[in-house]
Amino acid sequence: MADTTQVAIVGAGPAGLLLGRLLEQLGIENVILENRSREYCESRIRAGVLEPGTRKTLLEAGIGDRMVRDGILHGGINLRFYGENHHIAVDKLAGSDPLTIYGQTEIVKDLIAARIETEVPLLFECEDVSVDDLTSDQPVVRYQHGGREYELRAAVIAGCDGFHGICRQSIPAGVQQTWAREYPFAWLGIMAEIFTPDDELIYAINERGFALRSLRSRQLSRLYIQVEPSEQVGDWPDARIWEELHLRLATPGWSLPEGPVIEKGITPMRSFVAAPMRYGALFLAGDAAHIVPPTGAKGLNLAASDVTILSAALDRFFSDSDASGLDTYSDDCLRRVWRAQHFSWWMTQMLHLDPNDDAYGRELQRSQLQYVGTSLAAQTTLAENYVGLDL
Repeated sequence: MADTTQVAIVGAGPAGLLLGRLLEQLGIENVILENRSREYCESRIRAGVLEPGTRKTLLEAGIGDRMVRDGILHGGINLRFYGENHHIAVDKLAGSDPLTIYGQTEIVKDLIAARIETEVPLLFECEDVSVDDLTSDQPVVRYQHGGREYELRAAVIAGCDGFHGICRQSIPAGVQQTWAREYPFAWLGIMAEIFTPDDELIYAINERGFALRSLRSRQLSRLYIQVEPSEQVGDWPDARIWEELHLRLATPGWSLPEGPVIEKGITPMRSFVAAPMRYGALFLAGDAAHIVPPTGAKGLNLAASDVTILSAALDRFFSDSDASGLDTYSDDCLRRVWRAQHFSWWMTQMLHLDPNDDAYGRELQRSQLQYVGTSLAAQTTLAENYVGLDL
């Protein structure tokens, strides 16, 4: 493998893999380095609701065949609170194409398979990865692979290595400002083998807390319930989970089918933004720069929009020596990031029981739910944000 490239990408999650694919299509040399194994990357269960813009990007990247074949078009949601059910046709209200239900795990598999087929460098199980010389014209990524040490020089480094990755941590103190919020609840999620004939997600809240019924395919359902952050998976045997899901999702005339649970985990809820998303030749994308609670289904879609913006800016830079897109990259991304942050926070506070809230706050929450459930204007606002803003 050459010790120089145009773009060094740290991280083989959806942000890094999609960026690599877009750059490959543009004829821009790139190398992807990942500290985990391929098996790990292809097995992580994450998001599954794709905005129309993300679907379009994946199709244009030439890796959308399975998504078209196996994905489920998703046009609306059910907002269910305290025994009431309100259907919101988000695509029609927003004047948008439907969303697509297709798991992030499958997208990662598709991107890895496409990259391996074209034999563009993708290295798994890289150890001791570090970045340096970030303010020079040839920053460097150092790493170990196969028992040997390497240095990779590049014109640009893309930090796509997630919230806990090394790229953001390599930016000197005082350069970035960060904003963060930890929520006083978490999600217990399960994957269950359940045949689901309809495509509508159900967001529910009652006096027991939040629940969500989502999908990954017609045969696989993804279900969540609100729990305390301190709770452990072992506290929740399958029977207890199903009982709680029935109690929180129940509505007259509808029942939740059960099936074998094949995956279970607890996800903390947090919001986080780091800005600027650039330091010298290092550009952050996806979870390396921002985290949203999953209530608004924005994490994967933000990663896709980041790398779409970055790939276009890199194309101008390498083709025409035009750095203007790189100079505005952070601001261009953050406008969309902060809109998604607000929407995700709004959905989260509207749909969860906050243990720190008082009776007054609970009544305000109930009023907000009733307004969204009955107001066309409020539903249109939710719909526009749910389907995602144009780039």
